[in-house]
Amino acid sequence: MEAAGDAVFRLDAEGRILFASRRACELTGTDTAMPGRHLGELVARDDQIGLRTAMQQALDGDRPSKANVRLNTRVAALWMELQLSAYHNAAGQRELLAVGRDISGQQATEERLRHMATHDALTGLPNRSLLSERIKMGIAHARRTRRGFAILALDLDGFKKVNDALGHPVGDALLRVAAARLSETLRHVDTLARVGGDEFVAVLPGATTEAEIQMIGRRMISTMQLPFEIEGHTLYVGCSIGAAVFPDHGDSEVKLLAHADTAMYRAKETGKARCVVYNHAKFTQPEHDVSMEAAMFQAVRDGEFLLHYQPIVDARSRQIMGFEALMRWNRPGLGMVSPAQFIPMAESNGLINLLGAWVLKAACVQIKQFEEIAGRPLYVSVNVSPRQFRNDQFLDIVDEAIALSGVDGQQLLLEITEGILMSDPEHAESLLTAMAARRVRIAIDDFGTGYSSLAYLKRFPIATLKIDRAFIKDLPSSVKDVAICNVMLSLASHLNLSTVAEGVEKEEQLEFLAAHGCAMIQGFLTGRPLVPSDAVALLRAEAETAQGVAA
Repeated sequence: MEAAGDAVFRLDAEGRILFASRRACELTGTDTAMPGRHLGELVARDDQIGLRTAMQQALDGDRPSKANVRLNTRVAALWMELQLSAYHNAAGQRELLAVGRDISGQQATEERLRHMATHDALTGLPNRSLLSERIKMGIAHARRTRRGFAILALDLDGFKKVNDALGHPVGDALLRVAAARLSETLRHVDTLARVGGDEFVAVLPGATTEAEIQMIGRRMISTMQLPFEIEGHTLYVGCSIGAAVFPDHGDSEVKLLAHADTAMYRAKETGKARCVVYNHAKFTQPEHDVSMEAAMFQAVRDGEFLLHYQPIVDARSRQIMGFEALMRWNRPGLGMVSPAQFIPMAESNGLINLLGAWVLKAACVQIKQFEEIAGRPLYVSVNVSPRQFRNDQFLDIVDEAIALSGVDGQQLLLEITEGILMSDPEHAESLLTAMAARRVRIAIDDFGTGYSSLAYLKRFPIATLKIDRAFIKDLPSSVKDVAICNVMLSLASHLNLSTVAEGVEKEEQLEFLAAHGCAMIQGFLTGRPLVPSDAVALLRAEAETAQGVAA
């Protein structure tokens, strides 16, 4: 028995000790007092139920049973694997033999692996996996108690500059200090997790009011604004925080984290070093619809995208001078999808390059057909997205569209925004100069709503300004809009630029614009976006009217 294991006990059927090996006595520090005591007295309280269950299984069955228990020793609790076997003694009574093996090293290794799986190696904080469990527990507890909780998404401001300038070792050291500081600002019931490079998430049970959240947020921001002394460098970083509350801002882990992230980015956009609580009314950015994105790619294969054409008319004669090609998506079973939904998504996933090339070629071919009906030259206006404009093959696509349709370059008007020009002026100048060489004209769309830098009107070969509907809708009653439109029209006149007013819906708006020198009009007053067949009918009716007048 002395050689059988690290600790050996002979027990009666009730679990009382009849004999204990020398090693067992040394470990527990109880020599003569051991016999007569229940083995359960020597193990941790949490393990006593498991021990009793294993003893009963050994007595009831004909096979040994096992139990992992913590044996109370002189120094600390020692993990033992007890193998319990039942037998009959000389008197025919049932007894148990418990042979213990020290598994402390194994348990420590398993505990270390569990910790590594659920904690960040750099900071020791919970990682994304453990955070997910804590949030799910928080949701379940909140539903039981009907008391919500808050999630804070935190991102360090200026950390990338530290990493780039001083290297990752300094950055890692700063993150460790930052994690320690942030932990000190929270309660023991709160959870702080590191979920990315310089991104942290805190779960705050019971914090539901903006006042509570702002108080905790200010503590976190203040502690991060103190200087960091890292390897001889005095460093300064800040942090921006976004908050979402269960259940007000989401009833699932995914929604809460997404809305906290949205609020955090709003904090960054509006000055940094702020704590912003999510607000459904103010944060109207549409959620990314994965199913719609998949449907978009299928729609390209199935030919669900089509073009509508909105007339652009002469402000004085009201004769159609051209059309703007507008992309539409007719989704089977759902009808027309708003361009505000699918255009940003196409820009994000790169599909806009494929769709844009199709629009350009189809619009050029269509305007040639419109010309045959009208019996005179027309032009087509096509919107160009930022991603298309940056595409190295964009110029080739324009050349293909012109060659395929046979239109003259000046019959194609490409609409770009002010932001496209200013994001990369050198690239824009090179590309627009190449367009001008092909006689393709360039229009600034939504003029006056972007950067509004007059320098690009001098630098780039611009042909047309499209006055945004924001300045048109209150004409002519708004004194400010009248002044702004007069300035724009005067500027265009002096620079020899054509003008198109967008969103014209009332007769008095058209009359004002025509009287003040606006060349062309686009809006519901003079024509809604039309399918090609309706545009053909409109041109045919206009041509017949003109013939009748001439006769």
